[in-house]
Amino acid sequence: MHQTSDHTDSPASPSEPTLIGRTGTLYFPLALVSRLPFAMMVIGVLTLVVSARGSVELGGLNSAMVGLGVACFGPLIGAAADRFGQRPTLLVAAIANSALLGALAWIAFSSLPIWVLFVGSFLAGATVPQTSPMSRSRLVTIVAHDLPVQRRPRMLSNVLAYESAADEVIFVFGPVIVGALATTLGAWAPIVGAAVLTLVFVSAFALHRTSAPAQSAGQRAVVAAPASELARPALLVTVFGIVTVGLFFGSMLTSLTSFMQDRGDAESAGLLYGAMGIGSAIFAIGVAALPPSFSLRARWPVFAACIVAGAILLQWAHDVPFMLLSLALMGIGVGPLLVTLYGFGAARSPIGRSATVMTMLGSGLMVGQSAAAAVTGIVATDLGTRAALALPLAAAVLALVAGAINWGLSAPSTRPRTAETAVVAE
Repeated sequence: MHQTSDHTDSPASPSEPTLIGRTGTLYFPLALVSRLPFAMMVIGVLTLVVSARGSVELGGLNSAMVGLGVACFGPLIGAAADRFGQRPTLLVAAIANSALLGALAWIAFSSLPIWVLFVGSFLAGATVPQTSPMSRSRLVTIVAHDLPVQRRPRMLSNVLAYESAADEVIFVFGPVIVGALATTLGAWAPIVGAAVLTLVFVSAFALHRTSAPAQSAGQRAVVAAPASELARPALLVTVFGIVTVGLFFGSMLTSLTSFMQDRGDAESAGLLYGAMGIGSAIFAIGVAALPPSFSLRARWPVFAACIVAGAILLQWAHDVPFMLLSLALMGIGVGPLLVTLYGFGAARSPIGRSATVMTMLGSGLMVGQSAAAAVTGIVATDLGTRAALALPLAAAVLALVAGAINWGLSAPSTRPRTAETAVVAE
């Protein structure tokens, strides 16, 4: 027994396979950068259309079309990867998405009618490569099948924590990059940049040796839980929770764009958003250091309350320094909340459906962001920036309400119900 314990807690011996040995050292930076265009798209389209067509409302509606495209076709892209393999699915999506983003940048500044712009935005969202859930699927598969049994639980926990933090960091810093490109090169630059990143890095991610092959129908039937398991209340409230974070992102970005447009500098909204992004990323990474006694169940309402506090302060933001202060306070809660929600998603994924659940969460984030961008754009146009700044507070309150509902659904003794995520405790 003593020898077994020593072997379990000790580092891998040189003869044992390791995660880095299976993925290679370039996998993690490649997987990180390849998901960046996804995070740039909504705010990039918003910035592009506001600058090209001069309307926050129109910019928000086009962002909503991007989200609608993701919602309609994102899960189908995930299903195609299961059926045909990740490599061909991602290559086709990368080429199509890159071409459509480039076309969208041209359409925005052309004299073509608005409906053409809407169609372009929808198609750009419909072809977004789902690199984030596919990366999770690859790493979970490697851990579950290639690493020694005694090292799998801890490594799987580390992988899920890393993937959640990576998603959050990219999703927060995407708008910052959009702001930097828009202010230095022009409003077209973020969308063209996303197109180039997609073509280069998503294609490289598709061709990487970890790319998951297609499964036969028989294999899928053996390993996958029934699709009805995806409708469990605990999983649905997790999806709703991440939609509320998307609502916060979309309303905050759009109202901030309106706030800066009032000052004649709409292109700088993404840079100003970095005040929230920096703190959010730091606190998201710091979640790994939190004690296990501070459970996911408790973290959700606590972090949501931090966002609510910052959003209340936002209502009195009448200049840039005060706006920066409120953004920094909200950043304390945003990153850790997103990591917490992805942790719940991993823990509540039915067996064999983890990629589907992660796609649902990623799509929910984008749909929430896009829908809120559309509504906030209309409010900003019709009622003004002050009214638009109330919407991030409403989204934060919804996130807190979702956390309270989740508290009731999650008993303190609840444990994950799947083989793949049994190391993640609620």
